[in-house]
Amino acid sequence: MPRSMWKGAIQFGLVTIPVKMYLATESKGVSFNMLHAACRGRIQMKTYCPTDDEVIERSDTVRGYEVAPDQYVVITDEDLASVPLKTVRSIEIEQFVPVESSGEATRFVKQAYYLEPEPVARKAFFLLRQVLAKQGLRAVCKIVLRDREQLAALDPFAGTILLSTLYWPDEVRSVADLTIPDDDAEVRPAELAMAEQLVGMMTGEFDPKAYRDEYREALMAIIDAKAAGEEISEPAAAPAAKLTDLVAALEASVAAAKAARQAAPETIAAAVKAAGAAASEKSRKPTPVGVPVMDEPAEAEVAPVRRRKSA
Repeated sequence: MPRSMWKGAIQFGLVTIPVKMYLATESKGVSFNMLHAACRGRIQMKTYCPTDDEVIERSDTVRGYEVAPDQYVVITDEDLASVPLKTVRSIEIEQFVPVESSGEATRFVKQAYYLEPEPVARKAFFLLRQVLAKQGLRAVCKIVLRDREQLAALDPFAGTILLSTLYWPDEVRSVADLTIPDDDAEVRPAELAMAEQLVGMMTGEFDPKAYRDEYREALMAIIDAKAAGEEISEPAAAPAAKLTDLVAALEASVAAAKAARQAAPETIAAAVKAAGAAASEKSRKPTPVGVPVMDEPAEAEVAPVRRRKSA
């Protein structure tokens, strides 16, 4: 485990629980360096001062807040440490809320952190975790991180407590400006039955080991091939699935899910996607003369929903 990035205490009522905080996630994306196209030399991003017309070191910079055009107040680390807020060095619990009822308000997560209790506070730490888990509660709290106070939530997780920083309510954009279909959009019974059947076949226990970053793997394969001097050919574009006929797409998806229901989750999803593309291609072909066209299968012909048993 890397070095802790924050030390403080959980505060609720008169209870104080000293803890350390660690980042719970890490980025595994492929990173690139910026090169000069002409010579392939790596470029440098320099800190430039236009007043003195010179490049300066990052250590020669200070924080400044603009109070008027071209007038700044310099803020030091000591100034930040003296902010009169309890949350500068504490996780201040404001209230406890049921997890089920707080889902919408705590959905927009910024970053997740693991909490580790100091030895002297282990009993109080695990007592808090046990109460949250037993009663299905989430603690809503506030904490100062990176020079700003942040809203956060505490949840029991894998033997410890997970702190998730959240967006403030006024930072979450409204959906009022979106063009969203009406709730009363007409859905035929056959469409609903087939959609439920498809969802049922693709339902199972979530297995994190079944998922990986396939884009990163493919990109690294290209990088390795270019480093070895191999020629890279552009892959053929996959046919895009167009839902010109919803019933046909659902029928094809259900058939594909049936055939792949014993496979891994990503195999089922890939089979359904391929079936959707095939159904789209089929729907664009003209119907031969004399072949009857059915708008939708009769409800009696739709098989009942069957859920795939998870391994």
